Amino acid sequence: MKVTVLSVGRVRQGFIKEGEGEYLQRLKGSLPVEVCELGLEAPESMSPDEVREREAIETLKRVRGYDYLVVLDERGKSISSLDLSKLLEGRMNAGTRSLCFVIGGAFGFSEKVRQEADYILSLSALTLPHQLTRLVLLEQIYRAHTIVRGIRYHK
Repeated sequence: MKVTVLSVGRVRQGFIKEGEGEYLQRLKGSLPVEVCELGLEAPESMSPDEVREREAIETLKRVRGYDYLVVLDERGKSISSLDLSKLLEGRMNAGTRSLCFVIGGAFGFSEKVRQEADYILSLSALTLPHQLTRLVLLEQIYRAHTIVRGIRYHK
């Protein structure tokens, strides 16, 4: 199974890129994970609804019909790391070809994206910037993978 992290925004902070690189390197060879940035900038002339609509269109263009779509949203289901490992393992055992996590922009996702989701996940009740969300998500994917594989990391 391949995992894709699709992010509306770009990461510019070096410490975030370094952290992402660390977890991607740890996963390399055992679980293919790809990070894709849409790099959509929101002009100030656009309303939040227009921004969400534009981001929805661009996001859904990248999602393939065989993807198991996990939308990260603050109103989603909050689960533990163990539960995330069960989700990952369940998708692997079900023969899922691709698991796609999507991270929205500053205004969140439109209802259109939520309706397409197979699962809506909240990483935290806190509001996190998308850059930090990506890093936390990659760490949690790594943690879930180590739990599934029985590797000592999660305590």
